[in-house]
Amino acid sequence: MLTRLSIRNIVLIEALDLDFGRGLGVLTGETGAGKSILLDALGLVLGDRAETGLVRAGEDRASVTASFEFAQLPGVIAEALDDAGIAVEPGEPLLIRRQVKADGGSKAFINDQPASVALLRELAPALVELHGQHDDRGLVNPRGHRALLDRYAGTDVAGLERAFADWARTEAQLSEARAEVEQAKADQDLLIAHLAELAALEPVAGEEERLALARADMQKGEKLSGDLEELRHIWEGSDSPLAALRVAARRLDRIAEQHPLLAEALAALDRAVIEAGEAEEKLEKAAEALVHDPLELERAETRLFDLRAAARKHRCEVDDLPELMRTMRARLDAIEGGEAQLDALEAAAKEARAAYVAAAEAAHKARLAAAGKLDAAVAAELAPLKLDAAKFRTSVTALPEDRWGAHGMDAVEFLISTNPGADFAPLNKIASGGELSRFILALKVALAEQGGAATIIFDEIDRGVGGAVASAIGERLARLAAGGQLLAVTHSPQVAARGGQHYLIAKASSGTVTRTSVVLLDSAGRQEEIARMLSGAEVTPEARAQADRLLEGV
Repeated sequence: MLTRLSIRNIVLIEALDLDFGRGLGVLTGETGAGKSILLDALGLVLGDRAETGLVRAGEDRASVTASFEFAQLPGVIAEALDDAGIAVEPGEPLLIRRQVKADGGSKAFINDQPASVALLRELAPALVELHGQHDDRGLVNPRGHRALLDRYAGTDVAGLERAFADWARTEAQLSEARAEVEQAKADQDLLIAHLAELAALEPVAGEEERLALARADMQKGEKLSGDLEELRHIWEGSDSPLAALRVAARRLDRIAEQHPLLAEALAALDRAVIEAGEAEEKLEKAAEALVHDPLELERAETRLFDLRAAARKHRCEVDDLPELMRTMRARLDAIEGGEAQLDALEAAAKEARAAYVAAAEAAHKARLAAAGKLDAAVAAELAPLKLDAAKFRTSVTALPEDRWGAHGMDAVEFLISTNPGADFAPLNKIASGGELSRFILALKVALAEQGGAATIIFDEIDRGVGGAVASAIGERLARLAAGGQLLAVTHSPQVAARGGQHYLIAKASSGTVTRTSVVLLDSAGRQEEIARMLSGAEVTPEARAQADRLLEGV
């Protein structure tokens, strides 16, 4: 609930600190005293537009700080703060501060951490529910009517949301599978042709490298074979080095015995003949090793060309061709097995839809039953609020399937008819300001156990009524406030007498300076203020006596 409101330099308010408690708090004062300024100031911390005209004349900036305390931070607030990266310790008050500059612009802080105005607006519905003469939020906004009725009915909203999520998921899976099969069918002929080409080619991983190395070896061997052929002609001719060595060895052998040096020369020449013979043998073996089939080289080059051409065609590496074939076969298999998969997914989607429809129909029945009870509960509140000619109806209408959602299959709206025979219409379309506020009060009383914002504010709900109607309004406001916190800006002494806390808003002038002040009244102050509200400018003893009776009557 709202525990403290601190205002600095807002219009006629120079400095003001107000403490609030549980139950019903009333704010009274003469017309023009500045009650609207308090609501405007509170609106700033709730994300309302920061008008530069709110800054007090002569000041360069203004600020408003609101403190809210909770036994446990509401889930919607905790989630929003967590998403924004703002930490609030358990049990710590929620402090929202808004600064406005006279030359435009504003800043917002939550527990001294920078925050966006959008975040303030997101938090506002859970913090303060404001109902005034020209209310276009809260209960008047049809967007929230379905949720209010669901809380009243005890609808299994979580189960409905799960059923819709399951249906949406299975429909998405089915749609994706259909798209894949359709795309595969469109590509089927091309896939078959490409797969046939690759199957005929039969690519093997690592084959490109092996072919490239083999081709390089054969090309190198082809060149060396030519060089060896030239050597062979030199080595095998009649004047070859080996033949000349052998002739020389034979001649030297005849004379080697005639001198020791000749014998040594013969030995060396014999070694040379042996070495030359070994060289000849190795040359022959090398020539044999380098011999290759020219057709084999041609086949290797053709194969390498075909593999690389296929890789270029499919924009991949040669080694990726085998995996590409597997992918193509899988896509073709998907076409063949796709119908069976689609059948299974269609069955799952049908089952999920049936489960959602069952949950939505259960919610529909619960809403219809609750709508009747709510209409009766609101109707019971109308006559005491001087709305006995009016009627209230909770409209629950079926939506077309394209508008079904996690909320179910219904549109819910609160409608009223203010005169006998008149058509039902939305709350804010046909009700006057005073009627609208009283309708909202009746609805709030009927929905009292369903909770809502931490703080409820009614702004001049009693405008234009008095006597028994004002008493009925005061009694209902007090009933609503019993379980939480409700603030009422009022001109009615009957309503003011119900307040557990009574704040007097006054305006005073000193020279050219006008200031608005707010004070919490004690018992004597309450009697005097209610007497003023009863009698006007001059407070009479009779008015004081009547004020006492009002205060004693509550």
